[in-house]
Amino acid sequence: MILFLWFGLSLFVVLKGIITHQTFNNFTIFRYNFLNTIHQHNLYAPQPQHYDDLNHYGPAFSLLIAPFALLPESLGVLLWVFFNAFILYKAVRSLPFKKDVYLPVLLICAHELMTASANVQSNAMIAAFILLSFSLIKKQRDFWAALLIALGTLIKLYGIVGLAFFLFSDNKLKLLAGLAFWSVLLFFLPMAISSPAFIVQTYHDWYIDLVAKNNVNQSSFLQDISVMGMIRTVFHVEGLKNIYIISPALLLFILSYSRVKYFNSLQYQLLMLSSVLIFTVIFSSSAESSTYIIAFAGVAIWFMNLNRPISILEIGLLVFAIIVTSFSPSDLFPRSVRMEYIVPYKLKSLPCLLIWLKILHEILTRDFDVQKVNDPNHNIHNLESNTV
Repeated sequence: MILFLWFGLSLFVVLKGIITHQTFNNFTIFRYNFLNTIHQHNLYAPQPQHYDDLNHYGPAFSLLIAPFALLPESLGVLLWVFFNAFILYKAVRSLPFKKDVYLPVLLICAHELMTASANVQSNAMIAAFILLSFSLIKKQRDFWAALLIALGTLIKLYGIVGLAFFLFSDNKLKLLAGLAFWSVLLFFLPMAISSPAFIVQTYHDWYIDLVAKNNVNQSSFLQDISVMGMIRTVFHVEGLKNIYIISPALLLFILSYSRVKYFNSLQYQLLMLSSVLIFTVIFSSSAESSTYIIAFAGVAIWFMNLNRPISILEIGLLVFAIIVTSFSPSDLFPRSVRMEYIVPYKLKSLPCLLIWLKILHEILTRDFDVQKVNDPNHNIHNLESNTV
């Protein structure tokens, strides 16, 4: 039933769009990332004759999207959405939980995945890359973890947060060597379908595009769904610079690494994974509604990693997140409340912020018993290796 919801909700919303002849603007942008790379057209210049908005993905994305871009649009969209749902499913399955624990994680995230799928976005795939980089490092397959970190970074930058798990690696030199190898290879690979000069120029153009996008995000109605955006709109501080919020948040995140003696604790590592997933989104000015599948994966992992019995506060935080963060963009939520409060005040970020602060408190104060955590009968986890 849960797997039916996981795949069914996402495929239903896309099939509905195909049947009603909906225009999938984001997928058109993705297709032209590939087509423009082949024809050596600027990837970041406006092309209103083909699509609205702009492309913000790196040239490495052209290779990944190619199999879908070459198909008829309806089939390409459908398979792209299925691919995103499938790879995130496999990533959740790869986590070091007991075999049945992944199902509640999928259930908690299913509606948020549908939101990402309705926008035909790549955020589920990016979330999967982050989860898989964590799992592969845990399984001492650092070379392949490095591939996902490098690929996620060169596609959409978010993948770079996989480096947060560097200190959990038992093969740090192998991980660094893998990062160097894959970064160089992925930098040059798009040249095979374009030209060296064009790809080098494209990376320069990409940097300029991302800087410009960051400046535009702060005045966007549907983007900057972040802590900074929420503070700017709720307190009417339009000139608030992101650095004033991100800097103290980053210091708090770094403080999480102060508990060195617990680096081998699985519960500590899973809390850090949850923190990374949520932090990546709520402190990004590029965050939009469909980006929150990344953060919500963190919410679900946090909830399933709690000590039992779960407190009323913890249940309340999860319910608050499901209602405000996950349900607010849908018809399950009152439209008047959504349009008058949730969207303009960027309140979708609020539950995730509260949960992130709760995670920080747990990381800094919880007594992680390494022996118990590594005991297969303790709590809800074991270290049994699942298939990636």
